[in-house]
Amino acid sequence: MQDVAGEKAFSWRQRALAYIAELQSQLDGYSDGSPLVNGAQRHLDAAREAAAGRASLRGAWSGLAVDRTWANINKVEVALLKLLPDAELPWWGSDVLARALQHLGPQDPRRVKLEEHLCGQDGKLSPQDRTLAVITLQASNIAAQQEKVRLRSFRNTILTSTIILALVAVALLVVGALHPHAINLCFDDPKAAPACPVGTAPSTWDVAIVELVGLSAASLVGAIGLRHIYGTSAPYTLPIVLALLKLPAGAVSAVIGLMLVQARFVPGLSDLDTSAQVLGWAALFGAAQQLITRLVDEQGQNVLSNVRDASRGVEKTAEPPCPPDLGR
Repeated sequence: MQDVAGEKAFSWRQRALAYIAELQSQLDGYSDGSPLVNGAQRHLDAAREAAAGRASLRGAWSGLAVDRTWANINKVEVALLKLLPDAELPWWGSDVLARALQHLGPQDPRRVKLEEHLCGQDGKLSPQDRTLAVITLQASNIAAQQEKVRLRSFRNTILTSTIILALVAVALLVVGALHPHAINLCFDDPKAAPACPVGTAPSTWDVAIVELVGLSAASLVGAIGLRHIYGTSAPYTLPIVLALLKLPAGAVSAVIGLMLVQARFVPGLSDLDTSAQVLGWAALFGAAQQLITRLVDEQGQNVLSNVRDASRGVEKTAEPPCPPDLGR
């Protein structure tokens, strides 16, 4: 067994390996060498290999290890449901129904049919309903995989936006350092010396100081906004990625905001006569990025709320799964 390090230490890998061990113990009870058992063992070996594999940036971006691990685990779950003796089958009804309630829509015909059958049988799965349960479990697993794919796609979009904003901030910093007059953040006062972020004349440090102030303000506001962000057991660290987006956004918005003030885009805000006022407005514009990134945070929470697993349970609905008249 390889040393558990790097990405292998991530909690999703440990949960997956523990679940694989549990499935292996169940599969070991079937030693008849049938094609179904052999196929399930191959899927289980592939899941174990993916969960214990070496981490890579490409794998983290594409989610290959996550998808391969859980896709093979789901195949083993379906195989075990097919292999179960009739005497053990009734107790799988609640598990399959819970998966359906988590991942399938209320109008899904497989979910509706399974609910009807289980409600009429006190929640126990009958051998006659094995095929329906297998089909429903397969559909629920596919829906669960698609939820994770949407989460990973959203995370990658936010990461790409963060990198682009960071490159823009670096480009502004380089241009400001090489050509201080190209990005002039000084404000002329007819009655006094010009007010610049540093001193009274354009400096190579002006853009750097403004971006640092904007980034600092954005990080402070972002820290306050973390109270609205909840953790997740999903294998993608979306809350951290959302927090990182605010940093380059604050740096860029601070520079762009001062340029708009200097251009008299907002009447009455062009009379800045001290360096403290210039940096104060830079901090304000850096914090103002929250107005935009807050919408991204809300979308991120919506995406996270649609990713369900056993730890989330089943949300309450207007109608119980088994109305009293069907459970009699």
